[in-house]
Amino acid sequence: MQPEPPRRILVVDDDPTVTEVVTGYLKNAGFVVDTADDGHEALVCASRGRPDLVVLDLMLPGMDGIEVCRALREGSPAPAVIMLTARGEEEERVLGLEVGADDYVTKPFSPRELVLRVEAVLRRRTAAAVGPGTGTGTVLRAADLVVDTAARRAVRGGAELSLTLREFDLLVYLMRNPGRAVSREQLLQEVWDWEFGDLSTVTVHARRLRTKIEADPANPRLIQTVWGVGYRFDSSEEKG
Repeated sequence: MQPEPPRRILVVDDDPTVTEVVTGYLKNAGFVVDTADDGHEALVCASRGRPDLVVLDLMLPGMDGIEVCRALREGSPAPAVIMLTARGEEEERVLGLEVGADDYVTKPFSPRELVLRVEAVLRRRTAAAVGPGTGTGTVLRAADLVVDTAARRAVRGGAELSLTLREFDLLVYLMRNPGRAVSREQLLQEVWDWEFGDLSTVTVHARRLRTKIEADPANPRLIQTVWGVGYRFDSSEEKG
């Protein structure tokens, strides 16, 4: 059996120090790495090199990371995207997830942690490509929500939902554990496959997921917050 070719990563950042450090760690982990220092060059490199994943800085000269991410999502096949954001840019992080980023890492960050996140995202993508894992069936239902885990499709009220990779995995995990309070730490381990990380990652994804599956995201009925713990999925159809 022929060994699989190494995965290709595109690092996009206008800070040469960040690019050099991240590139070094990724290469040491066995990845092939291309680099770009602005948005336009990133799109050229992505078209030419067809990366499996793009590490993308949010704040880029000329064409920012949001625009680049949106353009990457229009390509086929679209690479996974991990956004690099400055601390305190929550609105931008949310927008990045909305346009299709698979995850984000807040600066300053540990290059070793970034490599682990890159590996986790690619592992999830591979699992999604080969089909569902073990579970209690391939079709999950709650109220007007229907999720086909084999096809990785979610439909609400007859309309297909546009969910990112993480949003879909989070939804499936919660739906497979109805009525159970699940901590953010556990979700980070089970859905993100991280042993450590920023718990606000879970919070942001849960918030975005609510905007897509809840009739009233401000008063969620499916994804309930369990204060001091995390979340609970309410699969009952009778809401009083």
